[in-house]
Order: sequence, then structure tokens, then C-alpha cells
Amino acid sequence: MFLIPRANVLGVGVSAINMDEAVELSDSLLRENGRGYICVTGVHGIIEAQSDPEFRAILNSSFITTPDGMPTVWVGRLQGFSEMRRVFGPDYMMEFCKVSVERGYKHFLYGGKPGIAERLAGLLAARFPGIQLVGTFTPPFRPLTLTEEANLIDLVKEANPDVIWVGLSTPKQERFMADYFGRLTVKLMVGVGAAFDIHTGEIKDAPAWMKDAGLQWLHRLIQDPRRLWRRYCVNNPKFIWNIGLQLLGMRRYKIGA
Repeated sequence: MFLIPRANVLGVGVSAINMDEAVELSDSLLRENGRGYICVTGVHGIIEAQSDPEFRAILNSSFITTPDGMPTVWVGRLQGFSEMRRVFGPDYMMEFCKVSVERGYKHFLYGGKPGIAERLAGLLAARFPGIQLVGTFTPPFRPLTLTEEANLIDLVKEANPDVIWVGLSTPKQERFMADYFGRLTVKLMVGVGAAFDIHTGEIKDAPAWMKDAGLQWLHRLIQDPRRLWRRYCVNNPKFIWNIGLQLLGMRRYKIGA
């Protein structure tokens, strides 16, 4: 059994961990034949959870909900978790893939636009010689049909991966993991958002100083303002207002599935 401390960020239990701990916990889960899914969550996911109890329950039922952005880390530190660090999805993916070569874990890539998962598989194979990449699946931009769903289930059963990396957007990827976790033959599912696009160069990653300053959202917004303006220009002020009320004790939130 894993007892993982969680910071209360507007009622979402964000795991109070750092990168090394996230990788170690994931490795331990697989070595002990456990099962679970990991949510990589920042401000966008936290705010989405405020108006969607079902989505909040999905986040709070995860094996780990990593602090994907610096604002969640800052809130955790204010709550006494001084060793809490950012666990950014694309970085976590690379760190765990490195460990998996020695362990012999098998990986399956689900998500991305046509051709992206295959490109990512090639890049991972070149970067981590010996890594076991056993399959890819590019879903349509809509719910799977019954035929597509059956094909996916059969494909995963035949590949028998240890980890399925899910590269969709939030909250789509979290809902997918919650819906399919019990139906796919896999121990661990990880929603890594834009990791597929970042690692294949479809999206430019922010420089380290912007990440450390909590400004990665601005870097993303500049690249894709039409799609992301609402996510950041509406959700960020909501987060600041509500987290201020929580930290001042003017509004109370309870973590619960």
C-alpha cells in the first residue's frame, strides 16, 4: 500500500512529491504488480475540477496526481510540503523511460495527431536503446466507436504493455484513463498531455527560467492563442482568486473522490 501525502489545492489532492519520488513510486507499483493511473495536473485541471465533480473524483482517485505547474507546487509548500517539486509530464515521461530500459517495462503510446505517436516511438528508441515499445494507437477527435474500442482492447491485449502513455488534452485524457483502465490489459496509465507534441517538436517547450517562474502558460499561449486564450486568460484569474480564499481560510475545500 502506498501512502502518498497530498496537498489540498481547491479540493484536488495533488501529490506532494518530487520527480525522483514520482519515478520511484511508479517503478514500485509495477514491480509489486499493482495497478493505477497517473494524472499530470496544473491550474487548468484544478479549475476544470471545480465545476465538474466527476472529473474531480477522477483526479482524486488516481495513484498519483502530479504537481504539473509551479502554482500547485507553491500552494503545496505553503501547506508545509517543503520538498514538493514540479513533476512536469514530458520530463516525467523521459525519466521513467530511462528507468524502464533496465527494468524491461513495455510501453504503448496512445494519442497525438496522425503519425505523432509513431514519430515519438522512433525518438524514444533512439534516445533509450533497448526500450520496449510494443504499440501505438492514434484515436479520432471524438469518442471511439464500438468497433474502434474493440480494436484497441485487442491491440493492447496482444501487446501486453506495462505502461500506456496517454497524450490527449485535459480533461479528455483523464476521462479516457478512468473509462478504460479496467478494460485494458495494463498496469499503469499516465496522462502526459502535450508530451507527444513537445518531444516530437510540434510544440516548442518553454525555457527553464519561464518554467521556474510559473510562466510556461504564457509561452504556450503565445504559440496557440486562438485555442488556449480561454484556458489561461479565464482559468488563471479564477485559480488565483479561489486559492487566495482557501489560503486565507475564507473558503474550505475537502479532498474526496
